[in-house]
Amino acid sequence: MANDEIKGWLAGRLPQGWYTGTPDVRVDEDEIWVVGSLPDVQGTEGGPEALAAARQGRIKQHREETREQRMKIAEEAQQRFRRHLAWGAKVGDQTEIFTHMAVPVMTRLRLPERELLDTLVRAGVARSRSHALAWCVRLVAKNEAQWVTELKEAISKVGQVRSQGPLN
Repeated sequence: MANDEIKGWLAGRLPQGWYTGTPDVRVDEDEIWVVGSLPDVQGTEGGPEALAAARQGRIKQHREETREQRMKIAEEAQQRFRRHLAWGAKVGDQTEIFTHMAVPVMTRLRLPERELLDTLVRAGVARSRSHALAWCVRLVAKNEAQWVTELKEAISKVGQVRSQGPLN
């Protein structure tokens, strides 16, 4: 199923006015994320803590007011695309994802990699090897974001060339 089809279906299915602009839609083999930007809060008095609390309140309000419709759309998407649909909202620099999946991933690690994970657990950085591995993945994503972006673009170009090949 093409990501463009999923994004197109969501663009047509989402109620107008829920988000400012087009929501960010991310897709993998298990899950679809829809994260939309909400209008920022205005007239908040106080410091950064007050602004953060107001933004959290805005996200909570959106979550509560749209719950019934979001559940209906998620059920339709589940039937159509055979993937779980998770929702999120963003206000300013704050983002919250609602009820998203944590998918187990099997991997085989040699002793040096296991030692690294165990060190993170013993140091209290992570609760378990699984949590330590997720922490490492987030660290790579953060520190190598440009490289990962270039890699995704290259993969996309390979897919475009393949689709033009003689077997299609």
